[in-house]
Amino acid sequence: MYSEATTESPETTSTESVTPMTGQTDTSEPASTAGTAEKNVKVKAEDVNLWYGNTQALHGLNLDIHEREVTALIGPSGCGKSSFLRCINRMNDLIPSVRVRGQITLDGEDIYDPDVDVVQLRSNVGMVFQKPNPFPKSIYENIAYAPRLHGTVNSRRDLDDLVEHSLKRAGLWHEVSDRLQTPGTALSGGQQQRLCIARAIAVNPEVILMDEPASSLDPLATATIEELIDELKDRYTIAIVTHNLQQAARVAGYTAFFHMGEIVEFNDTDTLFTNPREQKTEDYITGRYG
Repeated sequence: MYSEATTESPETTSTESVTPMTGQTDTSEPASTAGTAEKNVKVKAEDVNLWYGNTQALHGLNLDIHEREVTALIGPSGCGKSSFLRCINRMNDLIPSVRVRGQITLDGEDIYDPDVDVVQLRSNVGMVFQKPNPFPKSIYENIAYAPRLHGTVNSRRDLDDLVEHSLKRAGLWHEVSDRLQTPGTALSGGQQQRLCIARAIAVNPEVILMDEPASSLDPLATATIEELIDELKDRYTIAIVTHNLQQAARVAGYTAFFHMGEIVEFNDTDTLFTNPREQKTEDYITGRYG
């Protein structure tokens, strides 16, 4: 992403570190890094800024998303959580007025480098949206479409195995195995969301982004999605935007609190919820504002 940022380089040096407490640069080694240093960083954001036209939505974000962990992004509506999430697989590229500066790396590689294949990036970094959006195709084709399009799987037998495997990982196989040719849109809301997760899994991603995946679901379907997230984290790196603080506490190993386009605080979830460092964080999680 430094294709734009190089003209205005951030005022940091190679000796600075990013504190998991506040998401801001700091020259000292924060105590909260104890116990996280051994974690591999899958996605790293450094000094990320984003504008919609003349309106700046993100201000100098720094965040490490650890491999095979769930990281929750919490905060009031309009504070930049979803905007940041969409930066990670360059979905914001589809909005003409958006400008992004800073750097986001996946396994150390700059995802905004001009040589990056954006289609491949979006295969590696899958997205599950707030509202389930199955294709207007059969359950089978919802899973098989992308692998067939990319040419990664061609034979019918391999596609059959992939569809079954993906639906099993998404906890949906036993509910739909006898009706794979029925439309995906005919499923319940919770089933549609799990179908979308299975569709994301089918292209063998490394990271799964979830933008309020359970906000439109009933409590039972929400619990099913949360159980699925807990199972998937053993294989995938997951970042989830949620307004449900209890959900963040249940599913996430790490949590970042966003406010007004900035990361106020970032830490392991237990610490952030029980012993927040910043007053704004405490006010938000105790319901004093937001």
